[in-house]
Amino acid sequence: MDEENKNVATEPEKTEVVVPAKFKALVDQVESMTVLELHELVKLLEEKFGVSAQAVMVAGAGAATGEAAEVKDSFTVTLTCAGDQKVQVIKAVKEKLGLGLKEAKDLVDAAPSVLKDGAKKDEADDIKKAIEEAGGKVEVK
Repeated sequence: MDEENKNVATEPEKTEVVVPAKFKALVDQVESMTVLELHELVKLLEEKFGVSAQAVMVAGAGAATGEAAEVKDSFTVTLTCAGDQKVQVIKAVKEKLGLGLKEAKDLVDAAPSVLKDGAKKDEADDIKKAIEEAGGKVEVK
């Protein structure tokens, strides 16, 4: 093997970080922890404060979302609210989804509930239109 073709693992350059005095003891303690102990600490902090230690990719997420919206060919139709005309909404759900009366009623009573997952754009819009005309509120994602 050539010397040029060898993969050489290099460590990233370390920059000097100035630790404020009030955090010095804490940073020293964290530095001395094992990976397993650090993992346990992170999980504990996530639970205690209701946060996540996952990195947020703001710029990348916006681009990915825009791309996904362009190519999306299946949608989820969700009934968010039955509204005042509940009986009419049940009838619309029954008709559009080909369900029995009990199944349609159960879906409407459980709102917010997923009515159809993996629907084509035209089908999703058709379901949404019929239910909204009956008085319900529908979200298509």
